[in-house]
Amino acid sequence: MDYGKIAGEVIRLVGGKNNIRSVTHCATRLRLQLRDNSLRNEEALSDVEGVKGVFLSQTQFQIIFGSGTVNMVCDEVQKQLGSPDESQPEEKEEKKGNVIQRFVKMLSDIFVPIIPAIVAGGLLMGLNNLLTSNLIDGQSIISLYPQWQGLATAINLFASAPFTFLPVLIGFSAARQFGGNPFLGAAMGMIMVHPDLMSAYQIGVGEPAVWNIFGLEVAAIGYQGTVLPVLAVSWILANIEKRLHKVTPSWLDNLTTPLISILVTSFLTFIVVGPVMREAGNLLAAGITWLYNTLGALGGAVFGLVYAPITLTGMHHSFIAIETQLIADSANTGGSFIFSTASMNNVAQGAAVLAVLMLTKNEKMKSICSASGISALLGITEPAMFGVTLKLKYPFYAAIIGSAVGSAYLAATKTLAQALGAAGLPGFISMKPEHYMDFAIGLVLSMAVSFLLTVFFWKKNHLEEADGGSGAAKTAETPAEISGKDDAPAEVLQVPVAGRVMPVTESSDEAFASRALGDGVAIDPADGTVCAPCDGTVTMIFPTGHAVGLTTERGTEILIHVGIDTVKLDGKGFETLVKQGDLVKQGDVLIRADLDQIRAAGFSSQTMMILPELENASVEVFPADGAKVGEKALEIIR
Repeated sequence: MDYGKIAGEVIRLVGGKNNIRSVTHCATRLRLQLRDNSLRNEEALSDVEGVKGVFLSQTQFQIIFGSGTVNMVCDEVQKQLGSPDESQPEEKEEKKGNVIQRFVKMLSDIFVPIIPAIVAGGLLMGLNNLLTSNLIDGQSIISLYPQWQGLATAINLFASAPFTFLPVLIGFSAARQFGGNPFLGAAMGMIMVHPDLMSAYQIGVGEPAVWNIFGLEVAAIGYQGTVLPVLAVSWILANIEKRLHKVTPSWLDNLTTPLISILVTSFLTFIVVGPVMREAGNLLAAGITWLYNTLGALGGAVFGLVYAPITLTGMHHSFIAIETQLIADSANTGGSFIFSTASMNNVAQGAAVLAVLMLTKNEKMKSICSASGISALLGITEPAMFGVTLKLKYPFYAAIIGSAVGSAYLAATKTLAQALGAAGLPGFISMKPEHYMDFAIGLVLSMAVSFLLTVFFWKKNHLEEADGGSGAAKTAETPAEISGKDDAPAEVLQVPVAGRVMPVTESSDEAFASRALGDGVAIDPADGTVCAPCDGTVTMIFPTGHAVGLTTERGTEILIHVGIDTVKLDGKGFETLVKQGDLVKQGDVLIRADLDQIRAAGFSSQTMMILPELENASVEVFPADGAKVGEKALEIIR
């Protein structure tokens, strides 16, 4: 696989280097913050080697490559961009989401980088369970083979380290996310788990030492395995540090800012913030566990049903904080039902994809299914969901039903995870050995229901891959489908804005002129009134108002993009008169643009009308120097 070539294609098909604000990656996805999302060519990107799916989440464009591959592609993209300043966090863009979206994004950014360490500890904990649990005739492996005792002791130490020193990991990641010095965050985490403090795991077992600070008695208790306290402490630390940077003379800054930040935050931690947030974390874990245990199988079914939709929103990253707390307090909570549910969801998605692999005749879809299906069974579902089940719709329904069934069984049998790990078939290592059978039954139920329902839906709805594997239910032909046949008349699009009409290849914007975003026309507008070029439905209004998407009655997708780089105006000079979902007639006004304001800001007002998803058709353009709205702009000939 040529990662350099793939990276070059990605950069070109998202609108070029100048359209990329930042690039990062997670376990499976390349995450791009684009200046103008309308410049991306999703169809062409889907055909790039290694790409398993593409989608837009809020303002972030994500390309799914899968575990391992995404790291290599991201490195190459960053190397080719060669602009480190452009890869800084795009705070302004993210603030467009609501409070909940920003909170979930924050948790994701904090916990995703430390997941490998937590997973490593969880899997080692599972391995220790295999060595020390009574699996063979009521005896453990180390009791049968005492020479393995040292190995088990060492593995137990390795496994517990990431959880014991979890505040150090979270402190580093959270302080960086909150805009502070990550090393100060790590130092604060070290203070919270200092060995001279009584371990948090010994609360209720022994009496902690007490510090007498000017008559105020403070319990010297650590925060091993906690989440909420260190998140709050990191936020306080970062804000104190940032404010001190603003008021401290530069010659004193490096000396006094770290000192005061750590000193003040430490006292606040042990006197107020730590105890309050520790209790809040304990109540949160206890409350969720009580709710899950009280609802039993019904609670498990509901959580299993909605887990995949939650994953689509990215909110599943917020579960990491809760799950870590549940496992850290497993003596009281029993363990984590979130990991168990995630395992049911992942194998259900995998089974649905394998069913599609068996049923489909589309070679590209088979290729995607073979890789993404196995990946889902092993714990990574994004390629399966975005590449297969969501595209085909009914397999996604089958998968979430299968997940609900398996999760209901695990809830009924109170099968909980004792450690984090790969949620899927490898999940056995994270379960108690005495729960292996129930976990296996849950996996079988999830996979069987998902697989069989996918087959049922496929045959019942006559699902077939259309447009290269996008998938659709085959029904009676609609007038739009009939009109798309070779013997149907050409589809005509009228001029959307008065001015000089020319082929899009003559556009001043290289991305549009290359037709990478689709064929169509470019117009040098005489006024700023942008009208519908045909009857259809408004399918997209860009937040800044400079672009609108339509779908014609025949199903043709149209993008009208007013100006070049006008996304940078952040909506200034644009007034939208329609909203997404509106039905419009040819000539209805869509956008009013202030051309003088656009030009005064240094941007071109040239307007493009392109057909981003057009296949198996040719476009005939009708150039004109002084075209009026309603005159013929182009014909689509199928």
